[in-house]
This record gives sequence, structure tokens and C-alpha cells, in this order.
Amino acid sequence: MKNRGRQATIILVFCNTFLFAIKIAAGIMSNSMAIISDAVNSLTDIISSMIIFFAVKTSSKQADEGHPFGHHRAEPIAGLIVAIFAGILGFEILHTSVFKLTETHVHKIGIPAIVTLLISIGIKLIMSGYFKKVSRKINSPALLASSIDSRNDVYVSAAALVGVICGRYGYTHMDNIAAIFISFWIIYTGYKIGVQNIDYLMGRQPESGVMEEIKQKASAVSGVMGIHDVRAHYVGNYIHVEIHITLDQTLTLTLAHDIGKDVQRAVESIESIHKAFVHIDPV
Repeated sequence: MKNRGRQATIILVFCNTFLFAIKIAAGIMSNSMAIISDAVNSLTDIISSMIIFFAVKTSSKQADEGHPFGHHRAEPIAGLIVAIFAGILGFEILHTSVFKLTETHVHKIGIPAIVTLLISIGIKLIMSGYFKKVSRKINSPALLASSIDSRNDVYVSAAALVGVICGRYGYTHMDNIAAIFISFWIIYTGYKIGVQNIDYLMGRQPESGVMEEIKQKASAVSGVMGIHDVRAHYVGNYIHVEIHITLDQTLTLTLAHDIGKDVQRAVESIESIHKAFVHIDPV
């Protein structure tokens, strides 16, 4: 699992670097603000990829004396940094694009620029599907963010493609309008990724389906008479659970302890659960 996550991040860095190189070259040659904005978006992706690489590497470390519950918060921290950086760049592109609307500039849009954007759309579609699949297998919010970002980049490149084609046929302002759309999309994407990872860092309660599964697993353990005060929260991208179970007060201490351990193992068998703390209440 760890190696697969690292492999995915290496692919992410390589693909984004390749896309940035061809986009910035096409943008400069064609004098297209839309393509240059898309290239800047790819530059953001490169930096994001590097942050995600180190986050995945750090989060995969085993618990130690200084971090007894592991390093799972590394990935949400990386996701938050990426979100902030995307927001800053989005506003910068918006500012530049609005300013350039008042200017008259000549486009030199050729077939290579259009082909570059089509290549970008194709690669990003493949990347989105791949990272979504890997993120689900290793429960990685950072790679899931990359999957969402890659999917959004398809729309960004499509908007740039519309802009440059319109510019090629004389509608020069459409290029800057497309760049403005791209800037808003980058800002929105950064906001969504930021909110999700802030929830991870703030210890948000899991979805209702997960909470229900926790209750079902605990209640199904032999000897458990009832459950109450079930609480759960995210610690990074994994979940910690606190649950109270009621047992027959006539049980021996050893048997009560064994039932408690059975409940713990049952709850921790849920894929997203990292640790379960079980409290025993005699009745």
C-alpha cells in the first residue's frame, strides 16, 4: 500500500511537469492568456504533487514515541497547503486576465497550441481515474484531492481550448474571458479541497453511514447487551472511535475484558477505522 501511494505521487509529479512544459511553450508562442493561465495551473499542480509526495511518505510512517497515534495528519496538512496556494494563484490569474481585457493583443494561435490542450485533456482524464482508484485502495485524501484536481483540470483545459479557438478566428477577448473562468475554477477547487482537509484536521465526525456501521459491528458482538455514547472523529484521514458497551455485571473481569477486546477488533475491522476505545459499563 505504501509503495503504491509513493508510486502514484511520482507519476503525478512527472505528468504535471510534462504538461507544464508543453503548455508554457505553447502559451508563449501563441501569446494566449488562457493557455498561459492553464500552464500556471499546471505549475501549481507540480508544487502540489511534490507536497503530496512528502505527505504520503510521512503519513505512511509507523507510530513512534513522539507520535503514538501515527502521522496521519500529514496528508490533510498537505491538502490545506495546496488549497491555499491554489487560491493565491487563482486570484493572480484573475487580476491579470481582467487587466488584459482592456488591452488589444495579437494572437498567434496555431495547431500546436490546440493539440497541446487536447493532449492535456486526455492525460488529465487518465490521471483522474487512476488517482481516484489508488486513493480508495489506500485511503489517501491527498491522492483523492489530486484526482478531483485532475478532473477539474479537464474543464480548465477545455475552457482554454474554447478561448484559443475563438481567438484564432478574431474573437480575441474570449481568450481572456476563458482565463477568467479558469481563475474562478482554480479558486473554487482550492476552496473545496481546503474545506475537506480542514474537516480532517478539526476532527469532524464521519458520515452517518460509517457511524451506523460502527454501531452494528459493536452490537453484533456476543455478550454485548447494549451500546451508547458512540463518538468518532477524524485523526488525519483515519477515524478514532470511542464507544460504551453495557455488559452483565455478573460476568468475571476476564470475560468482560475479552468481550471488550472483541468489540474493539470488530470496530477496527472497518477499513477507515484506525483505533477504537471501548468503555465497559456493568448493568
